[in-house]
Amino acid sequence: MKLGIVGLPNVGKSTLFNSITKAGAECANYPFCTIEPNVGVVPVPDERLDDLTKMYNPQKTTHAIIEFVDIAGLVKGASKGEGLGNKFLSHIRETDAIVEVVRCFENANVVHVDGSIDPLRDIETINLELIFADIETVDKRLDKARKNLKADKKYQAEIDLLERIKQNLENGVSARALDYNEDEKELVKDMFLLTTKPILYVANVSEEQLEDAENDENVKKVKEYAKKEHAEVIPLCVKIEEELSGLDDEDKKEMLEALGQEESGLDKVIKKSYDLLGLMSFLTAGEPEVRAWTIKKGTKAPQAAGKIHSDIERGFIKAEVVSYTDLMKEGSMVAAREKGLVRSEGKEYVMQDGDIVLFKFNV
Repeated sequence: MKLGIVGLPNVGKSTLFNSITKAGAECANYPFCTIEPNVGVVPVPDERLDDLTKMYNPQKTTHAIIEFVDIAGLVKGASKGEGLGNKFLSHIRETDAIVEVVRCFENANVVHVDGSIDPLRDIETINLELIFADIETVDKRLDKARKNLKADKKYQAEIDLLERIKQNLENGVSARALDYNEDEKELVKDMFLLTTKPILYVANVSEEQLEDAENDENVKKVKEYAKKEHAEVIPLCVKIEEELSGLDDEDKKEMLEALGQEESGLDKVIKKSYDLLGLMSFLTAGEPEVRAWTIKKGTKAPQAAGKIHSDIERGFIKAEVVSYTDLMKEGSMVAAREKGLVRSEGKEYVMQDGDIVLFKFNV
């Protein structure tokens, strides 16, 4: 799964990307220093794997992963090809969700492309470009649906939906902000609109603002905007995250304690991004390996087994399942079995986040 990190030039998105991936994307105080998207694959923080590793002492521990793409900065007119507009839009099309970095800090030494700090203006600059691109897509779909209507009346439902989406887009409302019934959801999914992609806003604040970020006026504005889009906001100080990313675990823990934080902002972003994509993890545990496997929420046991190997899905018999909470409470798989907490589940079982599973199969 791929998340695109976007934002206007000089809002801190490449610094955030570097902190997440330690991939060393070039950072500079001028627009477009990131011309080709940088890609970084990062582990999803999961304390459950740490506990299972202590319990099983495996040869290796494997986290779930998520892919972040640092996409070149955007300017007004991108949908018409201004700046790196066409590249920007094509790179966003290839992602599953968007992480938008919004500048909420003042710093005279870091130029703002529009000359002043205004998070809502910045959000709308990017969203409008995505909206303009979507209007073009919707217009093409409408033309096609109207032609098809002559032969098949079923296209009327699609036309009605497209006209509703277009009207809202023209009023500056993203397609993700609208409510859809089940049939409409399927149609919308097939349109590949940029403004239906799930979005997470990262409010980049200064160290001083971070202490009371929830009450910061700029952060509040971003949260009010995000609420209308069914989106979430994580306030963090990208500069601090950059420092934290260069520390070992012990020093990182000390710095977080000094800041009064339980976990880094980056860990929050990675976890929330995983959730944003509708993903969760089931776990396998043993002496060879403790591992998290990524599946979509709502996945049934045989399809989850297929994540490990297609043969296991094909020859699926049953899944032996214990919840992470029960296993930790009892202290061992043997104790969990004795208490009847290890369940035998069949083909219709819907996997739950944190299930520890042993699949039985025959091929």
